[in-house]
Amino acid sequence: MYFDNAATSYPKPDTVYEAVLDAMRNVGASPGRGGYRQSLEAGRIVFNARESAAEMFSISDSSRIIFTHNATASLNLALKGSLKQGDHVITTSMEHNSLMRPLYALESKGVELTIVTARGDGVVSVSDLRDAVKENTRLIAVAHVSNVCGVIQPIQQISDLCREVGAFFLLDAAQSAGYLPINVEKLPVDLLAVPGHKGLLGPSGTGLLYVGNSIELQPIIQGGTGGYSTATEQPLIVPDGFEAGTHNLSGIAGLQAGIQFILQTGIENIHDHDQSLLYQAEQALRKIKGLTVYGPEDPSCRCSVLSFTVSGVDSALLAAELDHGFDVAVRAGLHCAPLAHKTLGTLPGGTLRMSPGWFNTREEIAFFVDAVVQCTHKLRKSE
Repeated sequence: MYFDNAATSYPKPDTVYEAVLDAMRNVGASPGRGGYRQSLEAGRIVFNARESAAEMFSISDSSRIIFTHNATASLNLALKGSLKQGDHVITTSMEHNSLMRPLYALESKGVELTIVTARGDGVVSVSDLRDAVKENTRLIAVAHVSNVCGVIQPIQQISDLCREVGAFFLLDAAQSAGYLPINVEKLPVDLLAVPGHKGLLGPSGTGLLYVGNSIELQPIIQGGTGGYSTATEQPLIVPDGFEAGTHNLSGIAGLQAGIQFILQTGIENIHDHDQSLLYQAEQALRKIKGLTVYGPEDPSCRCSVLSFTVSGVDSALLAAELDHGFDVAVRAGLHCAPLAHKTLGTLPGGTLRMSPGWFNTREEIAFFVDAVVQCTHKLRKSE
């Protein structure tokens, strides 16, 4: 029984598996690398995927979407391709290492970094972000939804702040894409980093970065682009100059199928289903003595994950018992976000995180809760 969709969604819709296989078996060629039928068809697959992603995130020009291998690659490109020595970046204590580690690397090369500490429930104060702004502030980078506790940050107010102070806005949508509506032009967002393998229901090894027209992005990987072959330097054309090398054609085909599934199902329906499962699990789990749920008290202020600890019970041991005794897959530990755990007060042991998906049911949630009760009793008894 799978409850680790915050890491990678599983299972995928059947159409995703079919699209991956069809692209590998019946197309197979590289897009933009030839004028023959198969290469042209590969190009159409990539173009259609771009168009689907543009529809998902209300992007008027799909050429502003760059395909990557995951959200980590998207964040690295967004940060290293837009920041230079002397720039100032503001982020928060709730961020994933996929954002923090590139920032630390840039800090060692002369980029100034300010980390604003969130409240104990994980919510970031826009006032605190405003207080951190300097004359050289170029970027504010924030995760829409925390991968640790599911807190939904006030991104509209953060976007407004960016417009007010003249900074760009980078939104990490690793845990919100596919669960919450995102309109990059209405917010607006200047840089949007998205994984394909989580809420978008695509295959692993897929992701994308949206780059607004106001961003002058620099490539961080050089290589073949299928065009501009006489140039000795990497072209700055979006997306071509930022997708060097052969595309993950089958992955992109599967990603488009995943996005189409979401568009046809309705993101509101997916969100409501997910929230109902999380609420069911939380209400039942709170009956366990010594159990603490992390994040805002109001469940509507959280999304995608339920993160908790049980006093006197090691979260890693609890996850192992759930796996070995009940075949329940959840994640325990620090979830690649140590500063978030420091903020929430869950260092060094971390939390147990469960994250349901579209294909989970209320019956499975009931089974999960019963399994947690039995495993907790067993572990407490063994002490």
